[in-house]
Amino acid sequence: MRLQNSTLLLLIGGAFGIPAHAGGSWSATGTLAHPVQQLIAGAHDNGEVAGGELVRVAVSLALRNKPQLESLTAGIQSGQSQPISDAQFMAQYAPTTAQVQQVVSHLQQNGFRNIVVAPNNLLITADGSAATAYSAFQTKLHRYNVNGRQAFANTADVKVPSSLSGIVLAVHGLQNAHQFHTAFHAQAVSKASTGVIAHKPADFPSIYNAASLPAAKNSVAGIIAEGNLNQTVLDLNNYAKSAGFAAPSVAIVNAGSPSSDTSGIVEWNLDSQTILAASGGGLKQLQFYVAPSMNNSDIAAAINAAVSANSAKVINVSLGECELSALYSGMTASVDQMLQAAIAHGQTFSVSSGDSGSYECGGGTAYQSYPAVSPYVVAVGGTTLTTTGATAYSSEKAWSGGGGGPSATEAAPSWQTSAGVLGTSKTRRGVPDIAFDADPSSGELVLVQGSTYQVGGTSLAAPLFTGFWTRIQSANGNKLVSPNTAIYKYFKANASLYHDVGSGSNGAFKAATGWDYTTGWGSLNVANLNAFVAKTAGF
Repeated sequence: MRLQNSTLLLLIGGAFGIPAHAGGSWSATGTLAHPVQQLIAGAHDNGEVAGGELVRVAVSLALRNKPQLESLTAGIQSGQSQPISDAQFMAQYAPTTAQVQQVVSHLQQNGFRNIVVAPNNLLITADGSAATAYSAFQTKLHRYNVNGRQAFANTADVKVPSSLSGIVLAVHGLQNAHQFHTAFHAQAVSKASTGVIAHKPADFPSIYNAASLPAAKNSVAGIIAEGNLNQTVLDLNNYAKSAGFAAPSVAIVNAGSPSSDTSGIVEWNLDSQTILAASGGGLKQLQFYVAPSMNNSDIAAAINAAVSANSAKVINVSLGECELSALYSGMTASVDQMLQAAIAHGQTFSVSSGDSGSYECGGGTAYQSYPAVSPYVVAVGGTTLTTTGATAYSSEKAWSGGGGGPSATEAAPSWQTSAGVLGTSKTRRGVPDIAFDADPSSGELVLVQGSTYQVGGTSLAAPLFTGFWTRIQSANGNKLVSPNTAIYKYFKANASLYHDVGSGSNGAFKAATGWDYTTGWGSLNVANLNAFVAKTAGF
C-alpha cells in the first residue's frame, strides 16, 4: 500500500518543524537516544543536521497477543504445535488495519511521503527529513564523524503520541552511525600449512557427510543481501556450470529502491555459491531479499520481506552489528518479533556469529553480534577445518575470529537453559549454537568476476548450515521447523550427530568438551543427523 501526503500537511508538519501533536502527550518507543560517542571511540559531534536533509524511516509495529504467540512458537519448536498459515498469523498476531492506519496518518500529518506498508503490517517505510523526524518523533539528529565517515544519529529517545503507545515498537533510520556489516575475510589463493587447505564449494558436502543425501530440489532457500546483485547472479550461473550443476532458479526481491552498490559482491557470491553447493546443486529456487543499504531501516525491511513472503524455508544472514547498538536503536525488539513470526511460519534463519571473536563491539569486554543472539535464529560460529586431501574430514578447532559468548542483551531461551550448558551465564542467551569452517586459511574458493578468491569468516559457516539444512528439509518433505530446541534436547546424548570441537579459543572463551561459547555443539554430521531426524518425532 502506498499513500501520499498533501502539500499542505508537508508545510505544516515538516518544513517548519512544528510537531503535529504539540501540546499532546507522548510515549516512549524501543528506540533510544543513540550513544554514538560512548560506543564508538573518537566519534566527534559536528552539530545538528539541517532540517531539510532527507531521512528514510522504517516504523516497526508491535505484534498482538504476544503471550499466545510465545506459547505457539515454543510449541512449534518443541514439535508440539504446527506452523500457522499467513491468514492465521494476520488474523491473530499481526497489527490490525486500524492500527496501521493510525501510524500512516501520523506520518502523513508530519510531512512524510512515499509511505509503504509491508504485507504483514509489521513495518511501515516512509521518506521524510530531519525536520519531519523531529515533528513526528521528538528527536533532533546530529552529525558525527565516525572514523572518517560522516554519519548521523538521534540525540533523544524516540517518542510517538500516546495514542500510538503499544502500537509503534521502534523507529529505524534515525541513525546510521552503526550499520550492519558482512562477516567474511578474503585472501589470495594459497595453501596455508600441511592439512589446512582451501576448498571448492562442492567439497563441503563430502567433508561434512552430506553427499549421500539427495539434492534439495524441493526446497527454497533465501539470502538477506544488499546492493546490486547482477554480477552475483552472473557469477552464480558461471559457478554452477563449472561445477556441473544445472543453472539455478534465482529470484531478486528488492526491499526498497534498487541500489547500485556492488561493494558486497564477495559476500553475496560466497553465500550463494556455498548454499548451492551445500544443497547438492539442485535448489528449487534461491531468493535474494535485497536491502538498498546496510542501514538498520533497510536491513530490517529486507528481513521482514523474507518473513512476509513466507516462501524460503531457510534464510541466510551473513550480517551483524554490535548487540548494544541493536538494543539502543530498537532493532533487537523489532527484528526479534519478525524472526518470531518466521518461527510461526515454520521458517529457519541461519545467522553468522561474527568475525571479531568474543568482542563484536570492540574494546576488552565480551559482547556479541545481533541478530546472532536472537533466540529465534540458529547462530553459526566458526572453526578451523583440517582435512585429509580435499574432502575427507580430519578435525576442527575453534577459529580465533568466530563470534561467541553470552549475550548482554538477550535472555537465554528455555531450550538452552534446560540443556544446562550455559555455566555461570545461565540466564543469558549463549552463542553460537553450532559451527562450521570459517578460517580463511581453510576457507572456500569463490568465483568473483572470473577470478578465484579464498574466502573465510562465519559468512562461510552460516551458508554451509543453510545449504545443509535446506537439503535435510527437502529430504523430509519441508515439514521441519527451526531445529534449536531439538539440537539442545538431543545432541548431548547422540554424539554421532556432530563433531565436537574441544580446542582453540575466540578471545575470552575456550573450546571444551560438549557445548561451549566458541563453537556451540560443533559442526554437523549431516547424513547422521538426517537419519536421526527421519526417525525422531518432533525434531
